[in-house]
Amino acid sequence: MPSRVQRILDERGALVFPGVYDTLSAKIAERVGFPLAFISGYAVSATLIGEPDMGLLTQTEIIDRARHICRAVTMPIIVDADTGYGNALNVVRTVGELIEAGAAGCFLEDQLWPKKCGHMRGKRVIARDDYIQKIRAAVETKDERDFFIVARTDALAAVGLDEAIARVEAARTAGADATFVEAPTSLDELKEIGRRAPKPTVANMIEQGKTPVLEQTQLAELGFDLILYPLAGLYASAHALTTVYDRLRGDGTTRRVRQQLMAFEQFNDLIGVDEKYALAQRFGEGE
Repeated sequence: MPSRVQRILDERGALVFPGVYDTLSAKIAERVGFPLAFISGYAVSATLIGEPDMGLLTQTEIIDRARHICRAVTMPIIVDADTGYGNALNVVRTVGELIEAGAAGCFLEDQLWPKKCGHMRGKRVIARDDYIQKIRAAVETKDERDFFIVARTDALAAVGLDEAIARVEAARTAGADATFVEAPTSLDELKEIGRRAPKPTVANMIEQGKTPVLEQTQLAELGFDLILYPLAGLYASAHALTTVYDRLRGDGTTRRVRQQLMAFEQFNDLIGVDEKYALAQRFGEGE
């Protein structure tokens, strides 16, 4: 039976979906109508430990965050599993715990640890055969369970496009459900990846990153199926907080930025206050 993620792709075709980093951002993504979301390691590293995406976030930290998010929403969640946090044995543990946490899939990459954000400089990758063993470990661990494995390679920057394509082809043969060549730097590279990478394949749209940000229709025409905006929510939140906090510090009040704030009742609806009142009343806890 196809996985939850594959069924969404089969129903909708080329799909745009966002990155999230906590239960609130996931609830908002679901509320506005996205059928799928991605837990970004970059965003979790920034919001949980206040550090850049440079291999500082741990396996247990990302799994714990995934567990909270998957419990808070009903839509499928794909998790950034980085390199699996070690060798193939670590991949077995990582994938197994993500499945137990309720995740619908993961990205698994081939960088040498400590990894870096795909749009940062200085990336290195492990040997192709070692990476494919990690993919095999992930596939064997999921077995028949509902879990969508995306094979990501950073070999484009570290080695070259031909090697990147060879890696995702080998990963797909080894059982990965989708492919992802990270950080193409031009429209020509996007066209080549869209043409050559095994389907379904990911386009990673990071604003002001290395890759040109294109419209959904154009990316679909180029051959991309999973169109991810992993950091739009994080950057929007950081901008909004900076604006409101700066105005509050300067004015001593939020009066001039109230139109930028969600209303009290609207926010309570988002987090389910009325549902909790109703549940409390069932057990004799009156208002």
